[in-house]
Amino acid sequence: MKSKGAELIWFDGKFMKWEEAKIPVTTHALHYGTAVFEGIRGYATQKNLYIFRLREHMQRLHRSANVYSFLVRYTTDELCNATIDLLRRSNIKESCYIRPLTFVGLHGIDLNITNDSPTHVVIIVFPFAKYFNSEGINTCISSWRRIHDSSTPPMSKAAGNYLNSILATQESKNNGYDESILLDREGNVSEAAGENIFLIRNNIIYTPHIGSSALEGITRDTTITIAKGLGYEVIERPIPRTELYFADELFLTGTAAEITAILSVDRHVISSGREGPITRRIRETYSKLVTGQIGDYAKWLTSVW
Repeated sequence: MKSKGAELIWFDGKFMKWEEAKIPVTTHALHYGTAVFEGIRGYATQKNLYIFRLREHMQRLHRSANVYSFLVRYTTDELCNATIDLLRRSNIKESCYIRPLTFVGLHGIDLNITNDSPTHVVIIVFPFAKYFNSEGINTCISSWRRIHDSSTPPMSKAAGNYLNSILATQESKNNGYDESILLDREGNVSEAAGENIFLIRNNIIYTPHIGSSALEGITRDTTITIAKGLGYEVIERPIPRTELYFADELFLTGTAAEITAILSVDRHVISSGREGPITRRIRETYSKLVTGQIGDYAKWLTSVW
């Protein structure tokens, strides 16, 4: 966050002013990246503010921490309630981004993190609208490979994993693109720097399986559910780099990105160079879903007001 968000931050069970939420420079996570986090969206409507898939995000926070054997010292229910309370106390009624983060504190300089290591949890919220251009983005294949489960588990949403994404993002921006697409260790498509990727050919939707070092994204799961509900076949399989150039449509999914069309890859224009009809249909359904306009998915929404 470049600037102050809401007036309050939730820190280890207490509400405090943004300026007062501080940690020591000796914090283990600052030195070694021992932190896991989530990104959650709140969607404002005339009637309410809806948090999208709050429980699933908090459950994944616990799973991510468990991979590295440190504890989130609050239950899923406690974190969900804290998030709602934070939004209410901060009087947030506009669309926003919510960032829960758990990290190892004053552990010392050794690397033997255990369930007994001191950990902290913080929840931050700030106004947030669009991340990418709504008309679509131009991408490139990164020269950096996506991290692999044999070294740094991609399924854990760990802070340190995103150093890989930072390198890929810097490369894409320096070369005039909006975003990078990373390949896995075998050279197949994995995901973008911060988003999952979907490919459409002959009205069938494909996405890399988790074995391609892709994050098990919650927006990815939502998209698969939407697509199947609309009658499309969705197949998870390895996707070679060249198949991206052959695609009828490509799009990214993520909490920040939502559903974003890819217009080109390595300056190869995808189809007409505009958002495709299937992507548009999924995006429009997603927009209705997260704002409470589709009753079948109401279980995924948490009302704040």
